Amino acid sequence: MSSFVSASTVLPAHREPITLTTADGITLVGELAVPADRPPQATLICFHPLPTHGGSMDSHLFRKAAWRLPAQAGLAVLRFNSRGTSSPEGTSGGQFSAGGAEKYDLNAALEFATKRFLPRLWLVGWSFGTDVVLLYGCQPGVEGALLLSPPLARADDVELTAWGSSGKQVTVMVPEFDDYLRPAEARQRFSLVPQARVIGVEGAHHLWVGEKYVTQVLNQMMECAVPGLNRAAPAPAR
Repeated sequence: MSSFVSASTVLPAHREPITLTTADGITLVGELAVPADRPPQATLICFHPLPTHGGSMDSHLFRKAAWRLPAQAGLAVLRFNSRGTSSPEGTSGGQFSAGGAEKYDLNAALEFATKRFLPRLWLVGWSFGTDVVLLYGCQPGVEGALLLSPPLARADDVELTAWGSSGKQVTVMVPEFDDYLRPAEARQRFSLVPQARVIGVEGAHHLWVGEKYVTQVLNQMMECAVPGLNRAAPAPAR
């Protein structure tokens, strides 16, 4: 397999349309991508940006994670549309709840992963998805969280303190030019999570546009889930 990966590269994997059923009776559409030739080493469960601003399971970082990481790192990638969200993959039932009833969506994803015996669960939130992860994801069976562009709009010091007390691994990637929370403030806010690693990403913006930044994010997903993975970093597209 060539080490060159372009923005549109889709690497081999077994990709399966799935449905999640929440405790309050909502059906969510999603996809599970796993390695084509081996059991997964770890699992990424993805929580997308605001659906009211175009966020979905098909937001580009999560789509590309599902396209690449099963083959590159032996990871399972579980992504889904939260309630009231539509994308090319389909439309989930229910209505957007601004971070309230989305706790049932997160729980449904964890239940699915457990029933499918998916290993070593990592929660990956992006923008609004980081609030869902911080609010509801500090649960038994979750190894840690990767937070991309966290606005900290709904989660507050109570949730940050709970994550800090849990000892679970937390990595935070903050764009230099983020619209909501920039690296210096993020380091101050996440001081309540002593084990958190806050990574400021030079030149990046909230939506991580550009293959250079996509590669940095996907590499961090791999490093969180499979620390020290021996891999050749793909060349960024130009």
